[in-house]
Amino acid sequence: MTAPWVGSKVTDNAAGRVGGWQKKEGPDHTNSFSSPHFKPAIPRYVIRSLPKQLTPSMIAELRAATKEYQTGDQTIVALQPTTLQVNEGELTLIIGPSGSGKTTLLSLLGCVIYPTRGDLWVDGQHINRLGAAELARLRLQTIGFVFQNFNLLTPLSAEENVAMPLRLQGIGRRETRQRVEAALDLVSMADRRRNLPRQLSGGQQQRIAIARALVTNPKLILCDEPTAALDVHSFTIVMQELRMLADQGKSVAVVTHDPRLKEYAHRIIEVENGSARDVSDFH
Repeated sequence: MTAPWVGSKVTDNAAGRVGGWQKKEGPDHTNSFSSPHFKPAIPRYVIRSLPKQLTPSMIAELRAATKEYQTGDQTIVALQPTTLQVNEGELTLIIGPSGSGKTTLLSLLGCVIYPTRGDLWVDGQHINRLGAAELARLRLQTIGFVFQNFNLLTPLSAEENVAMPLRLQGIGRRETRQRVEAALDLVSMADRRRNLPRQLSGGQQQRIAIARALVTNPKLILCDEPTAALDVHSFTIVMQELRMLADQGKSVAVVTHDPRLKEYAHRIIEVENGSARDVSDFH
């Protein structure tokens, strides 16, 4: 997947926040968050017994969605008919071997491609009916992307990389500065804000990439193999941060083939030969 940041101007006057999310010190001296839109995560084992109105809000849905590619006379089926929902307050792992269709599924959820057949909704919008400009606007305002190879712009500092989506949105300098500072503080990288990517370790670059994904306050965060290039220590830090975001109400979807990520998941979707299914009893 390539960085899909193109869009139109939006406004958010929440000062000193990551798009409305504000970090604060809790009574037990641990970091907590307050937001007018806060929705705490509900553990998987509790969800099954709750009334429908108390379950997490759906952010994306596929209904019998497929993706096919035509190569000469050959039709390649990248994703078989798939029906599933992605909810807020969940970290969802999308697992499977190389070439299984998991990145295709992530690309559909990220509104980077259209389904060949079937339907796709993201944040209440029917993706099949949106044009390229509308899709770009939806990606910029609703979805944050984290990539395996970080995709940081090498001539720019950490804070300049984090600020890029806000500049594309047309956010003013003062608010941009405040939101960038809050995003860097959230991933404990404020002291590295002036460093160039080449001056950072792989784990530090990935944390900058997470801050960049968060700075627009997206409802959905999509990660394509975010830990593949990390050492064990950086792996743990990045996954703890992604799990924290889900526990605080974000929808986080992570494509991986690494079984170590299972302990951080609320839910797992397995993709094999283009067919996706929910996995139960994975802990």
